[in-house]
Amino acid sequence: MLQSLLAAAPVTVVETREDPAELFLFPEEAEVVARAVDKRRSEFATVRQCARTALAGLGVPAGPILPGPKGAPRWPEGIVGSMTHCAGYRAAVVARASAVASVGIDAEPAAPLGDADVLRLVSDETERAALADLGSRHPHVPWDRLLFSAKEAVYKTWFPLTGRWLGFEEARVDLAPDGTFTAALLVPGPTVAGRELTGFRGDWLIRDGIAVTAIVLPLTPAPPGT
Repeated sequence: MLQSLLAAAPVTVVETREDPAELFLFPEEAEVVARAVDKRRSEFATVRQCARTALAGLGVPAGPILPGPKGAPRWPEGIVGSMTHCAGYRAAVVARASAVASVGIDAEPAAPLGDADVLRLVSDETERAALADLGSRHPHVPWDRLLFSAKEAVYKTWFPLTGRWLGFEEARVDLAPDGTFTAALLVPGPTVAGRELTGFRGDWLIRDGIAVTAIVLPLTPAPPGT
């Protein structure tokens, strides 16, 4: 899924729909999930296997990929990346920091959120009005779930650039039926390659019961309006 979605991007993608029979973790990683249930350990190990395979494609030797203080993965020097997992899907995307400033990916079941309270938590009135319009024109797409996923991808792209939390209400996402989305930052953004970042552009795809969203931020952002 992400492989086809990001085929033109300067990134390496590894994804899988199942956990391997033999799970491997470095001792430092195993300690992180020592008290976790089997499902959590499997997700944790498989997504790191995806990441190590992707890193090997860039010539980076295998090593532990540990969560930082806020949970974001700590990548080897000179590497940016993102990982995601949901029921039936795990994926990792990595790139050289010399080509890509940041990456954010997310995967979710391709089903409606099914909870109005959650939708109100992650969206504002403008976004909910847009979802209603999209739903009337394309009723078979779980737009609320895509919005949630896109905001997760936005946060995963934002955090490595800033080291700061970004609330759901601090970015406004505009989903398009053509498989793209934009996210306007409602708070001051970081400076990337000498330019203040005001938002992100991403892509989405639904296939085989899974919805994925992805943002690849080039090291040199495109000028506004391009």
